[in-house]
Amino acid sequence: MNSESGGPSGESLSAQVEEAERKLRAAAEVATAAERRAGAEIEALEADLERERAEAEKALGKRRLAHEEDLQRERDAKERAIAAAEERLGEIEAQTEAAEKRVEEAERRTAEAEREVGDEKARAREGAATWLREQLDSIRREAEGR
Repeated sequence: MNSESGGPSGESLSAQVEEAERKLRAAAEVATAAERRAGAEIEALEADLERERAEAEKALGKRRLAHEEDLQRERDAKERAIAAAEERLGEIEAQTEAAEKRVEEAERRTAEAEREVGDEKARAREGAATWLREQLDSIRREAEGR
């Protein structure tokens, strides 16, 4: 009967229920606060992760750009070296052509000089032969005259 009349055992049970409800609300509040903190911490970690990704992407972009610039500088340097080599080759070819022309001219002059020397030798032989004939004729006349 005590429990129906709200006697000490009913109050005790009611008090226990109230205490249990209060503890449950407190635990729920603690759990809600912990859940909020965990959510805030997750959001902060996600924001940190996103910042790190953005920084990594930016750094990667800078490195790619620097790499492309390095490659372009190397390509430009190679192109300049090739252009210089081609220019030098052109100069060498021009010098070679000029030297070949000088050699051809020297060979032509040499051939002409050899022809002239040959002609001069022939004239000299003819002159010597004529002189010898004249000497022979002169000796014959002297011999006939004696």
